[in-house]
Parts: sequence; structure tokens; C-alpha cells
Amino acid sequence: MTVVLRTDDGTIRLEGTCPVEDAETLAALILEDPGRPVDWVGCTRMHTAVYQVLLSLRPVVLGACGDPFVDLWLDRPGPG
Repeated sequence: MTVVLRTDDGTIRLEGTCPVEDAETLAALILEDPGRPVDWVGCTRMHTAVYQVLLSLRPVVLGACGDPFVDLWLDRPGPG
């Protein structure tokens, strides 16, 4: 699984390749506790569905995205 909830601090981590199937898991974790931050530094490739979850639910996003395309071309989602 590439969407991991860290129980020590409540951060949601995106790791490695995040395929379309991760979008539902990510959405559920954010909706369960909207205050949870998302750390996407370890994400090396992100499906657009995962990015759309971040755009629509707008959690606090930590660090720079590890996916070079997302980091270069797409706006950083987050509270706004």
C-alpha cells in the first residue's frame, strides 16, 4: 500500500507509485480526520485521481511532491 497512516503522529504518507486505487483510501483517511496532514515527499509517481482528491479535500500538504511532474507543473493543493 502506498497510502500509509502514521499512527505516531497521524500524518498520511504517500510513498512510491500512487495508483488510481489509492485515491479512495486517501479520501477515506482525510475525511475520517480532515486535520491530518499529508506528506507526499516520498511519492515518486501520482495518478491524477490521487491529485484530484488532494485538490478537492484540501488537506495540509507537507514538503515538495516527490513526483517530478506534479512538483514542476501542478499547483500545490492545501487549505485556501
